[in-house]
Amino acid sequence: MQYTFADRIKGLKPSVIREILKFTSDPTVIAFSAGNPAPEAFPVEEVREITARLLAERPVDCLQYGITEGLPALRARVKEDIKARLNIGRDSDELIITSGAMQVMDLATNVLCNEGDVIICESPSFIGSLNTFRSYGVRLRGVPMQHDGMDIEQLEAVLKAEKNVRFIYTIPNYQNPSGITMSEAKRRRVYALAKAYGVLILEDNPYGELRYEGEALPCIKSFDEDGIVVYAGSFSKILSPGLRVGYALAPQPIIAKMTVGKQASDVHTTILAQWIVDEWMQNYDITAHVEKICGVYKAKRDLMCDGLAGTALDFQKPAGGLFIWCELPGEIDMIELAKRAVAKMVAVVPGSAFSVEAGEQVNAVRLNFSTPSDEQLTRGVGILEEVLATF
Repeated sequence: MQYTFADRIKGLKPSVIREILKFTSDPTVIAFSAGNPAPEAFPVEEVREITARLLAERPVDCLQYGITEGLPALRARVKEDIKARLNIGRDSDELIITSGAMQVMDLATNVLCNEGDVIICESPSFIGSLNTFRSYGVRLRGVPMQHDGMDIEQLEAVLKAEKNVRFIYTIPNYQNPSGITMSEAKRRRVYALAKAYGVLILEDNPYGELRYEGEALPCIKSFDEDGIVVYAGSFSKILSPGLRVGYALAPQPIIAKMTVGKQASDVHTTILAQWIVDEWMQNYDITAHVEKICGVYKAKRDLMCDGLAGTALDFQKPAGGLFIWCELPGEIDMIELAKRAVAKMVAVVPGSAFSVEAGEQVNAVRLNFSTPSDEQLTRGVGILEEVLATF
């Protein structure tokens, strides 16, 4: 039979990262291509205790349907937590629990964008979000990244040129894939421009708690007195990506529409997972846990950066997060480097996977340091150095 697919999906390509991850299921491959938490970062015993207690004491609550907006106790606890830690959330805001932060990108695009509308993105940017946006038939406009965040002059130029921009998408903390942190001055400027041009901001903050040095910077949402910022948070990087628990904090009318969209998607986020997160937040020392995993990741970051310092790769040491963006000398092609590295059982992601617009000039690779063991980090960087020497 000849199959015909919807216009909005037939042009999408499989995620390069997900395709590479299929290859890296081979345990002999050193996966610099992933972004998974380190095995030692999971609070396994705590989750085991919580799950056993929940299923013993309130099994029906954990296995029954729930409301779309999310477990009321968890919603209240998250709102209280992010208000205290990040100073985000006004009386005009509401919160919805989602199936990971990726669902925030999907719901936001679903309820805010029509086909042909424009979303402005940092370039490069996270491929998962880019493909979500593309699936709704929007046009993406990229703004180049500088060492302290997106190029503000270029951002304003795009805002002036485009008349149907729906929102600006940004990952201000330890951006994926570049590892760049947006300066406070630029955060305030992005907010001011969005307000001036009447567009929203979608602030994606999955890595914000993975800070290894420097002072914490205010979230863009903390400036939001005008109801123009949708904030996406997640428990994937500090607790478990497999639980798929994220959330959106946004003006009440937007959350109301997201709720309708979610009802048409998955009805609600897995109830057992929500109970686990709620119990974890209530009864365990999350601050100590985050400090522990930051110590693990900082050591891994330093190990990889120390090794890369002797290579031909040009990189900026990230102050947090999980990724290192490496620019290549002109004579080394990123695709060929990735091929030669894979042949040596080291997987990296070509920078073109994160391009926002077709034809962007990029010659870089993204490396992840959280997934491999320390031994793999050392050996893998050594292999990369050997591969670079073949050009």
